Amino acid sequence: MTSLRHGSGGQVRFLLDGDVIAADVSDPTVTLLDHLRYTLRRTGTKEGCAEGDCGACTVLVGDLNGERVKWRAVNACILFLPMLDGKALRTVESLGGDHPVQREMIARHGSQCGFCTPGFVMSLYGRSLGAAGTEGVPVGDVIAGNLCRCTGYGPILAAGEAVPPGTGEEAETVAALKALQPGYGHPKTADELADLLLANPETRIVAGATDVGLWVTKLHRDLGPTVFIGDISDLRQIEETPDALTLGAAVRYSEAREALARLHPDLGELVRRIGGVQVRNAGTIGGNIANGSPIGDMPPALIALGAEVTLRRGAERRTIPLESFFITYGRQDRAPGEFVERVRIPRPDPDMLIRIVKLSKRFDSDISGVCGAFALRIADGVVTEARIAFGGMAGIPARAPRCEAALTGQPWTGATVEAAAQALAADYTPLDDLRGSAAYRRNVAANLLRRLWAEQAEPVSVLHG
Repeated sequence: MTSLRHGSGGQVRFLLDGDVIAADVSDPTVTLLDHLRYTLRRTGTKEGCAEGDCGACTVLVGDLNGERVKWRAVNACILFLPMLDGKALRTVESLGGDHPVQREMIARHGSQCGFCTPGFVMSLYGRSLGAAGTEGVPVGDVIAGNLCRCTGYGPILAAGEAVPPGTGEEAETVAALKALQPGYGHPKTADELADLLLANPETRIVAGATDVGLWVTKLHRDLGPTVFIGDISDLRQIEETPDALTLGAAVRYSEAREALARLHPDLGELVRRIGGVQVRNAGTIGGNIANGSPIGDMPPALIALGAEVTLRRGAERRTIPLESFFITYGRQDRAPGEFVERVRIPRPDPDMLIRIVKLSKRFDSDISGVCGAFALRIADGVVTEARIAFGGMAGIPARAPRCEAALTGQPWTGATVEAAAQALAADYTPLDDLRGSAAYRRNVAANLLRRLWAEQAEPVSVLHG
């Protein structure tokens, strides 16, 4: 069934405030935001940026998780309507105007021009429900994916702190979701997906749409035949063993963060800075890899840690080092009909010196200018192993072989580090763009290595006064 009509449309069925909404979809890339505003006339959800950056379009999407609903805040502007099939939806209108979040925003003057307010309200509402990516998270992190151009963050933060945890309202939604029959025909298993892609290798795979969504909203591209994989359960598996962490390709960043942080704290911190909560609730580990962006945040870190990626075509699988997957800008080692199935990250040796650093113009919710990842083994004062990778320095995320060679077998000294820092200039030829000049990128890449040395060689009092 899926292979006969994939990418050509179908009926999407979802719950909106308990009612079943059935939408006939001829264009699989119509956004949820457009459907809300122009078809359902729910105009409280705003379009601010159409790229998942400002949060004015934030809504909550709910999935069955046992006997409860797991909600997550997402950006409606880059969520394609078919991705809502079989799920529950809440918009700012769902709150009725007198919800505790809305009362606190009013009482604390948290709305100025008001354009961004519905998005903030929905993010804070999600936090009150313990939605994905918000449990135990400070209010400031929860609203990092919402922008207020009037700079009224103080009252908004105060309102968020004052909102009590939400209650119940689950039983009816759980029952309705169990009874809801999805209509679009997404593949349910990796086997179904493999068969579909083998028969239709030109099909565009969409996981979270956090990047592909912009191809539609900003570049107005026709994606052609499209298949959505976000609900394939065997691509959503997380497996932790003493030796490694294995993540299915459709695991979302918000779902992977805790496991990645257990692998190494710097990985958890890196995930915290990948977009806002809304982006992390949609974007996937496998999608970030398969997209092959030279400024994707996670690949440099995974390359430095020796990650492997498993690719599948039909019933055949092959596993390669992640660094080998990226060939050149816009080109990966992936045959027609082949897809990323999972990524395996070896558990680092506790004796390894690991540092992962993201540099961007804004601290929160911004794309990397440069992302550097270092994994060094130092024994008796000598560097015995070095794996160093950067994003933003070339057309692909890539290792620094000359820098690594300048370190390996050498004493861990300032002179060695300086020679390795200088060698980086021969490893990369960065570009000038809006996120930084080539000269800036070369300088900061070298300085990240120098800083790593300084942090290890000097007392904290010297470094930080």
